[in-house]
Amino acid sequence: MADDRELLCLSDSMEEEDDTDTDQWKNEGMKKNDPPSHDDSITKVAASVQSGVSEVQAEDGPDGCIPSFSRDSGDEESIEKVGNSIFYVDNQQESPSDENRGQLNMLSAAYESLDYDTCVNAAWLDEERTKGYTFVVKKDVARWLVVLMTAVLTALVACAIDITIEVLSKFKYTWLKTYTDYGVEQEALIIPYLLWVALNIGPTLVAAFLGSYIEPEAAGSGIPQVKCYLNGVKVPRVVRIKTLVAKAAGVTMSVLGGLAVGKEGPMIHSGAVIAAGVSQGKTTSLNHDFGFFEYFREDHEKRDFVSAGAAAGVAAAFGAPVGGVLFSLEEGASFWNQALTWRVFFGAMMSAFTLNLVLSAYNGVPGKLTYNGLLNFGKFEDLTYEIWEFIPFLLMGVMGGLLGALYNFINFKLTALRMRYITKPWQKIAEAVLVATTTASVAFLMIYGLEDCRKIEPKPEEGPNDRFPIQMFCNDGEESAVAAIWFQTPEKSVRSLLHDPSKSFEWVTLSVFFVCYFFLACWTYGLGIPSGLFIPTLLCGAAWGRLTGKLMTLLFPGHSWLNEGKYALVGAGAMLGGVVRMTISLTVILMECVGNITFGLPLMIVLMVAKWVGDFFNEGIYDMHIQMQGVPIMGWDAPPLSNNIYASEVLNRPVVTLRTVEKVGRIVGILKSCTYNGFPVVDSIPTAEEARNFKSYGTLRGTILRSQLTVLLKHKVFNENAQVWENSKVDIHLFRQSYPRFYTLREVDLTDDDLECTIDLRPFHNPSPYSVVSCTSLPRIFNLFRALGLRHLVVVNDSNEVVGMVTRKDLVKYRIWKHRGQMGLEELVIYGSVR
Repeated sequence: MADDRELLCLSDSMEEEDDTDTDQWKNEGMKKNDPPSHDDSITKVAASVQSGVSEVQAEDGPDGCIPSFSRDSGDEESIEKVGNSIFYVDNQQESPSDENRGQLNMLSAAYESLDYDTCVNAAWLDEERTKGYTFVVKKDVARWLVVLMTAVLTALVACAIDITIEVLSKFKYTWLKTYTDYGVEQEALIIPYLLWVALNIGPTLVAAFLGSYIEPEAAGSGIPQVKCYLNGVKVPRVVRIKTLVAKAAGVTMSVLGGLAVGKEGPMIHSGAVIAAGVSQGKTTSLNHDFGFFEYFREDHEKRDFVSAGAAAGVAAAFGAPVGGVLFSLEEGASFWNQALTWRVFFGAMMSAFTLNLVLSAYNGVPGKLTYNGLLNFGKFEDLTYEIWEFIPFLLMGVMGGLLGALYNFINFKLTALRMRYITKPWQKIAEAVLVATTTASVAFLMIYGLEDCRKIEPKPEEGPNDRFPIQMFCNDGEESAVAAIWFQTPEKSVRSLLHDPSKSFEWVTLSVFFVCYFFLACWTYGLGIPSGLFIPTLLCGAAWGRLTGKLMTLLFPGHSWLNEGKYALVGAGAMLGGVVRMTISLTVILMECVGNITFGLPLMIVLMVAKWVGDFFNEGIYDMHIQMQGVPIMGWDAPPLSNNIYASEVLNRPVVTLRTVEKVGRIVGILKSCTYNGFPVVDSIPTAEEARNFKSYGTLRGTILRSQLTVLLKHKVFNENAQVWENSKVDIHLFRQSYPRFYTLREVDLTDDDLECTIDLRPFHNPSPYSVVSCTSLPRIFNLFRALGLRHLVVVNDSNEVVGMVTRKDLVKYRIWKHRGQMGLEELVIYGSVR
């Protein structure tokens, strides 16, 4: 019933030998986890219901039920093995130990699921009957309006971030250039070094404070969180305004801090937050309801707008509307339809157009739409290729896959260490400061130790104040090529490696820079700061790609088709593909950034090869971080060779059911004693013998959610409360007003008389829930959950009597592992929380 039903049911069935110990253990757990009640009468009812449930759970179940465990006397911890899974009994199941955190074989029961399945009850049908087709047209127009507003706001946020970084970066690098030249003349290079460290630490402290103390969900790129949300997992605080502010301000400070980060990835998260906020017409963070778009206050409508917001973020970041749509389809949304595709494309297109319009006006050329996105690869004059060049392209794809797998492996180990030892906010801030200091030190040592001088040549696309040439130990009229890479934002460094003339960088410069920046990027991603990995990965790939171009020039001198920038572009794509493992969307994004469709075939081949090679060793970086957090995300397909697993083996029981007309006291007792989020509604409660033998729990009449019950209790929608019904306050708006933060029992004030009242659940429950028989195979159940976005699935017998419930975690815990050409089915360990 609840998303964590499997955890509770396992716990309930682990101690079946001694009924007394079982009841005592459950009551202790209830006292520890549940908040104190404000009403003694509610507590008494909860205790009585809990006692009844415990009595039922103390009996052994038939074959196909959840395996039972017995406690080993005298041991503090009992560990049982079932198949390939190890279950930690008692308190060890509540939270993994420090040495087990950061593993890939754990699921957290702390994550709830979203209710994508619409509850078509009598209240919902009344609204549809009374408003008719006019309401349908109104909602459709409103959807387009919400997408347009999301696109414009996302583009404006992107412009604000970009302009702020550009303005403040000029101040930063102007000071550094002035004091570096002064330090060279006075032979006091310690002055520019300390200034550089200070200018890195200052903004990094702000970013780390925002990502550690203000809003931890703003840390990172946000793409894994958005992906989980669109998959149906309720990630706390992922789409709040507070998260947006911390994300936008934090990523600005992260880039200004000189870290190996980018601002493009966080734009996807920002667009998702904006879409979620606009579509609801209210903000729970500021506790203000604007009174519009109330009919979109449900999970499946909000999900579609978040998909459009993510696409708008991609379009604003890369100037790639089509790539944004494909990104939402490939990496984001788990549920899709044709009408949504048109709206998402419209939003992505308007986002790119708005950003282009604003940035062109800011740069003094209003109406000249040449600023397609935050990342601009620049224009390639001649981007052609010969057929035999596919051989080096394929080899570069292999190299990108190997380096991407190495990047993910190193970052996996670092993230596991962070999850075990760097858990407090001040520790995260200290690590971010250490990384900022190390980055400045590495850059300064490279500039000081590598002598790579080149002539200062003005670039037509840059103004006089856009470059900060550092002479260092070079002759007059020359600049340090190493400093040219570091004394600018990472986006401009990528453009330099793609377009600077041949022989602009020496072999040793590119080699040392690639090695240093590769490990800095690995270390930086996962810090408690808002950051993205697109730009650092592209920069690493462009560095070794340009090295490949220099090698080709050395092997085949004098050929007109040789272009170091072309190989830098291929290397950038191969490296990024090897890390994130995207193919279709990434190909289109790179093509739209380059503006050359003829080079799409080499990019496609390189990205496919990089993905295949990388997948041979490990998962993509986003999937890896999702698994390390224990998020129960559902894959695209059911585990193969699982048709011999049936609903009777994955269901959970005993099942707590409600009657169609139920007593308020029993409802309150159930909500206090259970954490379940959905309850089957039956015609009658089973007898003690039926429940004890797991025969059935009553004939199925529907299902009702915990959130619906708390709303009914809050507003006292009782059969005996005629005043509520006479005022016509009982309709679908009653439930939309409290969305998405529904009431808790703490907010429900009931008297002893109220507990004796009854509630008719028939107008509010879902009378036609999805159900399967106990012999249904796991792939068929999986397809229902995946295609329909289900949260609960009722298992019935031939007489339509409830025999169990299946939730998302019951399916997600079965996962296929793939490693070095081998694969197998594993059953994951479920913990109360994974931190």
